[in-house]
Formats: sequence, structure tokens, C-alpha cells
Amino acid sequence: MPQRAATIVGGGIGGLATALALHRRGWRVEVLERAPEFTEIGAGISLWPNALHALKALGLADAVLALGAVETTGGMRDLRGRWLSRTDNAEVARRFSHPLVVLHRADLLRVLADALPADCLRPDAEVSAVRDPQHRPVVEHRGGESRADLVVGADGLRSAVRRTLWPTAAGPRYAGYAGWRTITAPLAQPPAEGAVTWGRGERFGFTALPGGRMYCFGTASVPEGGTDTKSPYAELLRRFGSWPDPIPALLAAVPADAVLRHDLYDLPPLPSFVHGRVALLGDAAHAMTPNLGQGACQALEDAVTLAHCLDGTGDIEAGLRSYDLLRRPRTQAVTRRSARLGTIGQLSWPPAVLLRDTAARLTPMRATLRSMTPVLDWTAPGDPAAR
Repeated sequence: MPQRAATIVGGGIGGLATALALHRRGWRVEVLERAPEFTEIGAGISLWPNALHALKALGLADAVLALGAVETTGGMRDLRGRWLSRTDNAEVARRFSHPLVVLHRADLLRVLADALPADCLRPDAEVSAVRDPQHRPVVEHRGGESRADLVVGADGLRSAVRRTLWPTAAGPRYAGYAGWRTITAPLAQPPAEGAVTWGRGERFGFTALPGGRMYCFGTASVPEGGTDTKSPYAELLRRFGSWPDPIPALLAAVPADAVLRHDLYDLPPLPSFVHGRVALLGDAAHAMTPNLGQGACQALEDAVTLAHCLDGTGDIEAGLRSYDLLRRPRTQAVTRRSARLGTIGQLSWPPAVLLRDTAARLTPMRATLRSMTPVLDWTAPGDPAAR
């Protein structure tokens, strides 16, 4: 079979993982990234066992584990700092064969990029359109045009590929709340365990990173396009500076210029992730809110599944149909589940908050772990451990 060529639009986690999965199966790959370099300005990222299974299939699980911090315990608290529920992440690792690991997004992106030949990475190549999807698609970009046997749109929430080839699809929908993300400076005594504190229309979470740093995130129900974007750190302090310990100390250790603030969105379900020889992947296909920590995890699953479906077949369209059948139901279910959890977490009416917190306190840990199984119990297609 002659060497096949793939153009990947988007040099984020999903795009680079897809390029690597195809490259290792003999494809000639090209990754088009609109930014001037392949990097990530984000904060922390949680990789659950399903993501580690995908990284294992890419041969990178050990490298990623070496850069991250394994979270062993965590849970949810109320506004008085009392535990509502605890999660034994050691049991998560036992049940699903991998731990929950937290690291900086830039570290994960670097591991993926370093595993690819440098000459296949094309920064400063913003894509404007895709033509001829049914035959040998052509991608128009800042550097000219690229023709390939396969095009993968991994270009995020506001995907140019999706906009071009799925013109009637609904656009991103605002979740009703914004998110703040940041990383503290190294702490002499970082908290021993992570937690998410539920308030009224607000939440604040923290978890450990290597080197004594903590990844912190907050959410608040605010109108879309909020007015606090000029000073995200001041807004974070105003909202959460008096919350239960250790939140005030964590915020005191945050550099004032190191807070990212974004409105949060998900994507209404698409009827297909495939159009001819073009496939959507990651946020371009199924952007989801961060409540389950599954956005990047699902993109990694997408990448190894797509490569598996195309492996050993000259019929690219048939391989893409298999990819769509495998990935669309699962990712859209995870998107719905994340949205439901966000709705619960953002409750603000006091009686509803009381009911939510009471239900969380009365739910046994084993029931919580059982509820996580449909999301975490995934292994890469073709893995001998696959069930």
C-alpha cells in the first residue's frame, strides 16, 4: 500500500496525538497550527485513567507520568469547608489500571510534539477553508495549500474546518458560567489533598502539581462576555478570597498576571464527525465543559481510535465511518454528563444547594466510583486489555 498523507488542522493535544498515532502507522503527516509556535499557555490538566490508556497506546504514558503528580485523594466540600464526599483515587487506579495524574498542559503538549519529526510541524499556518472533501481534500492556509488523503479538523471550539464543511451545524453554546485557571508559585507546605468547594453559583478547586505548586480553578455564573476580563486576578480574589482554608493562602501565592479567564461552552451534538475524507476530533467535534476533566482525555481517545480505524485498510471512508460510530455516541454522552454536573455544581437557590449538598454527603464512595465507570472504563481499540 503506498504511503498515505494526512493534514491535521490544529496543533493542540488532540491534533498532535492524532499526528503521532498516524505517523507511527506509516502515514506522512503535516500539522498546521495557526499560532507562531507549538506551545500551550494554559494551566493544569487532569488526565484520568482513560487518557493514560490512550497515551500508553501512543507509547507516552511513562513520559507523562514522570512529569505529573498523582492525585491520591480528593473530593467535594461545602462553603464551611466540610467534606461532602471523598474519592479514593488509589481505588480509581486499581479499578481502571492507571492513576489520576495532574500536570501542566504545556508539558503534555511538549511530550507530544517532541515525539514527532520536527519537519511535520507547521506553525503560523492559519487555515481558512477546506475544499474537495469527497476526493483528495485541499486545505487552504496562510502558507498556501495542502492536499492529502485525509484531513483531520482538530482546531478547537471555533473550528474553521467545522465552519467550512458543517455550515448548518449549531455553534458553541454558552454554559452559563465562566472559568478561571491559574497555578500558584511553589508552596512550602502545599495542601495534602485536592478538593472542589461548592458554593452558591460558584465553585473553587485545587489539586497538586509537581514542585510544590497547585493548580487552581474557579467557576461563577455570570453573563456571557463578562466585564472582569481586564483583571482576572482581582475578580478571583473578590469572589473566593474569603472561602475556607486553604483557598486564601493559595490565592496569595498566585502571580497577579497568571490568571486565565474564559467563558465556558460546549458544542451541540453533530449528526456526524465525518464528511467525506475529513474527520473532526476533540473540541472541534465535541467541545465540553470542564466539569468531568475529560476534554483532553476524550481528544486522546479520539486520536488513537481514529488511527486504529484507518489501520490496515485502503478504504479511508470506511475507516472514518467506523471512527464516527465508535466516537460520536461516547463523546456526546460525556458532553451531556459534564453539562449536567455543571448545572448541579452551579446551583445558587439555597434550598436547592442544601438538597445537593445533602445528597452528596449521603452518597457512598462506592456509588460515586460506580457512577464514574462509564467514563473511565475505556481502553484503546486493539489493546489486549480492551473489554
